[in-house]
Amino acid sequence: MQVEHPVTEMITGIDIVQQQIRIAAGEKLPFRQRDIQFKGHAIECRNQRRASVQIHPVARPHHLVPCPRRPGIRVDSHVYNNYFVPPHYDSMIGKIIAYGDTREQAMARMRTALSEMWVEGIETNIALHRELLQDAAFMRGGHQHSLLGRTPRRTHQGQIIPTPFLR
Repeated sequence: MQVEHPVTEMITGIDIVQQQIRIAAGEKLPFRQRDIQFKGHAIECRNQRRASVQIHPVARPHHLVPCPRRPGIRVDSHVYNNYFVPPHYDSMIGKIIAYGDTREQAMARMRTALSEMWVEGIETNIALHRELLQDAAFMRGGHQHSLLGRTPRRTHQGQIIPTPFLR
């Protein structure tokens, strides 16, 4: 199971986890590959502790306030009040998946969801997702694997800000 499976679930309407459980129980799939239709567009933001931050345990709780439930928004998270992000494992704290009839609608929904979400106690990459969803190249679409590294971000004083997740 890939961490991105909710994107597939959103555009096909098929609960992949449920189907895997049914297959493991000896049931057959209730559909064929040719029966699966794709509808709309989905975007996933994998929210995690920033990679550039020291990963030693912090003696304070981490709080995630997920965005409110809205049409076309799915939030998958295991975080609860006073949760501590373990220093030795994946630092993911949750995923937001936005669905829309069009890419533009999915991006608009994701922008709203990200604007309403905050995490207390650790630095995350949520601000990076917000920034990417305002980036003209990203909004145009296409495949841009170098999007994060192409232009250094700068402070108001002109100092270069290291881009998270490129270390």
